[in-house]
Amino acid sequence: MAGGVKVNAEVRDLTRIERIGAHSHIRGLGLDDALEARVVSQGMVGQTKARKAAGVILNMIREGKIAGRAVLLAGQPGSGKTAIAMGMAKALGEETPFAMMAASEIFSLEMSKTEALTQAFRKAIGVRIKEETEIIEGEVVEIEIDRPEGGSAAKQGKLTLKTTEMETIYDLGTKMIESLHKEKVSAGDIIAIDKASGKVTKLGRSFARSRDYDAMGPATKFVQCPEGELQKRKEVVHVVTLHEIDVINSRTQGFLALFSGDTGEIRAEVREQIDAKVAEWREEGKAEIVPGVLFIDEVHMLDIECFSYLNRCAQLNSHDLGAT
Repeated sequence: MAGGVKVNAEVRDLTRIERIGAHSHIRGLGLDDALEARVVSQGMVGQTKARKAAGVILNMIREGKIAGRAVLLAGQPGSGKTAIAMGMAKALGEETPFAMMAASEIFSLEMSKTEALTQAFRKAIGVRIKEETEIIEGEVVEIEIDRPEGGSAAKQGKLTLKTTEMETIYDLGTKMIESLHKEKVSAGDIIAIDKASGKVTKLGRSFARSRDYDAMGPATKFVQCPEGELQKRKEVVHVVTLHEIDVINSRTQGFLALFSGDTGEIRAEVREQIDAKVAEWREEGKAEIVPGVLFIDEVHMLDIECFSYLNRCAQLNSHDLGAT
């Protein structure tokens, strides 16, 4: 909790969860430096003129020349409108939020039309938060896990980590053992453990184990064994959307509400508090806004009230999209 506004550490994992679907393979628009579309590139194929036009829009976005405007993509079903929109988001950066909704959804949700559109907008606006945290970083020498015969007792174990200058043995509890198992950590891996949340991150394989290359496969990343102390302070950067922060601070179950899907209406006071806190973080250099892409399918189904609200939202500052 930071100044009354919570940004749960576990949301960092949530933002990395991606559904494997029709557009999961797209990594960009597949353009060269001259904005000419390659035949097959970055998961894109066909629609060369539309992709080139999207590339021109991208350049305008990067130069800040298209603020407060929307882009209309027209075409038959299956012609690649969603793919191009996602390609634009990916080309802007891996951390660029991409939110998608069908216009017909706002007439079936149990909330007002403006609230549905506000939530969609805030899903497409990220906040890159910088914070210092205590981490333990080193090469795994050995993992010993005691498995009780009965199966009901909690698992216990020991983890041996080393750097180029020291080696230490840590006692493991059930939660940490599960985290190590989830990340498939084994001897020779370089890992980082966040002391605050217990989150385990596998950074790669030690260069000392490079002889394992044939067994591990070409995708294996080899890194140097860390130097100095095992425990150190490190700046961590993670991106969450404004909508995720809204939900965490407006529901008693916190970040778990994000999994239920039905987040309900969020009070304007909550958003005002969050916007004020984000503005404060920006002034202090602790955070920055990451504008994303909001793709609205079947946009012809929106009524004049929705278009008027969309136009108003597009004119506002990216972090000032509260309910009205």
